[in-house]
Amino acid sequence: MGTSWSVRAVSPPPGLAAAIQRILDAVVAEMSPWEPGSDISRFNRSPVGAWQALPPAFVTVLRAALDVAALSGGAFDPAIGALVDQWGFGPKPGSGAPPTDVAIAAALAEAGHDAIELDAPCLRARRTRAAELDFSGIAKGYGVDCVAEHLLASGIAHFLVEVGGELRGAGVKPDGQPWWVDLELPPGAGFAPSRVALHGMAVATSGDYRRWFAHGGQRYAHSIDPRTGRPLANGVHSVTVLHPQCMLADAWATALTVLGPEAGLALAEAEGLAALIQSDAGEAMSSGFRAMLE
Repeated sequence: MGTSWSVRAVSPPPGLAAAIQRILDAVVAEMSPWEPGSDISRFNRSPVGAWQALPPAFVTVLRAALDVAALSGGAFDPAIGALVDQWGFGPKPGSGAPPTDVAIAAALAEAGHDAIELDAPCLRARRTRAAELDFSGIAKGYGVDCVAEHLLASGIAHFLVEVGGELRGAGVKPDGQPWWVDLELPPGAGFAPSRVALHGMAVATSGDYRRWFAHGGQRYAHSIDPRTGRPLANGVHSVTVLHPQCMLADAWATALTVLGPEAGLALAEAEGLAALIQSDAGEAMSSGFRAMLE
């Protein structure tokens, strides 16, 4: 996934690190577009209209991604792979310059979650037009969940799992304290730090400062608005979401980032999400997030 992982566990058994690596390798083998032989790469090369058999884990992530896409009005969309590539944030090498309006329009015409038809009971899906899947806004969180579920199934009740800054915790530390986590802050934003206890909870943060490029005196962040096909320019610096599932925290953080401060907060309230939004307009938190801090 182009990042690192770490796990803190109370009384870990021998061989745990190797088992965790195998779990994350399996996620990459299914969901990384950087791997030509992955399931997602094969799906993106499949003929339009042809059903493709998919592994159960892939179907789980795709179904969750499509659900969040529908609930967010397309602010989160797993089928914008071609747009991500156009802007140089995918597996295809970027030019270091923004794509042309014509190229954006062409990619946008094919993109969109409504182009993906999922038959979950039969573990298959197909494309109704040449949209390409990109799970970069959800797969990392899913990897965290996979590791956490493995630990719980192995009888390890006290742990903190982290993959690329997304975390999920359970139980307590040996000293009886919960797994306290300082939330990631946008560089130089000047917001007060927040600390949360991850007790049966996961946290994910989406930010405009992680990947970007500059061209012609303008900065282009990696977060693409699926509705316009262009990087965000809504003043949001970061969104943090707390959720029992890291997969959903990951996806919702991306969706709220795209929606912006007002619409993002409104959707967080409507969906009962614990969300913190930091933007040019200041800091806003949903009632669910405020309750967790209290």
